[in-house]
Amino acid sequence: MNQKELSEFLDAKVRQYEHPRFLESDPLQIPHRFAKKEDIEISAFLTATIAWGNRKSIINNATRMMELLDGAPHDFVRNHQEKDRKRLLPFVHRTFNGEDLMFFLKSLQHIYKNLEGLETLFTTDEKNGSMQPRIAHFKEVFFSLPHPLRTTKHVSDPLRGSAAKRINMFLRWMVRDNAKQVDFGLWKGISPSQLSCPLDVHSGNVARKLRLLRRKQNDAKALIELDRNLRKLDPLDPVKYDFALFGLGVFEKF
Repeated sequence: MNQKELSEFLDAKVRQYEHPRFLESDPLQIPHRFAKKEDIEISAFLTATIAWGNRKSIINNATRMMELLDGAPHDFVRNHQEKDRKRLLPFVHRTFNGEDLMFFLKSLQHIYKNLEGLETLFTTDEKNGSMQPRIAHFKEVFFSLPHPLRTTKHVSDPLRGSAAKRINMFLRWMVRDNAKQVDFGLWKGISPSQLSCPLDVHSGNVARKLRLLRRKQNDAKALIELDRNLRKLDPLDPVKYDFALFGLGVFEKF
């Protein structure tokens, strides 16, 4: 396919998959259960954090997390005491366990009480440029409190070679508009043009078949290459193609 044909093909797949029915089997359904901005972004961040592996398991465990937070994540984050975090200890999703979750809630409390919330940490006055340095800065702030060393692996750092799939996915959820009732469009200080595609095995394999990506590893260098090629197709909203790449890979076995 030439670029025009590729653009038309992928745009059609975006229209097919960027639809509320997408939520029926996607972890993004978890933050859609909330109406309050802070509840949405906290539940989205925690859900994205465990978004690897079997999607049914992700949804079940993210639901369990919200139950442990009394169905009110922002209220729990703001008002819980250290003793309240002990109820989180039995939680486990693959390698993310209760000890990790306990620290995440401790750090989120610091962020919402002292740093004006998650949005402030990610939002920049710059209207252009990649979000990847901001993700690295976020990780630095997130782990500025004393923390278990093992927990740091659950927030990726693109400046150390990671594609940071889960954080990029979280940012897509927060930033892209909600016209299709899928993403939320809550964070107005970040332009969709700054976002990067959540690169994983599914989107990576499809991107290679479509010659949007040549690098074999799904790492930070591959993300830069994919970003560059998706911006050629739509410089204002390149991450909309996440729906096409993911849908082609997961649902169509492209």
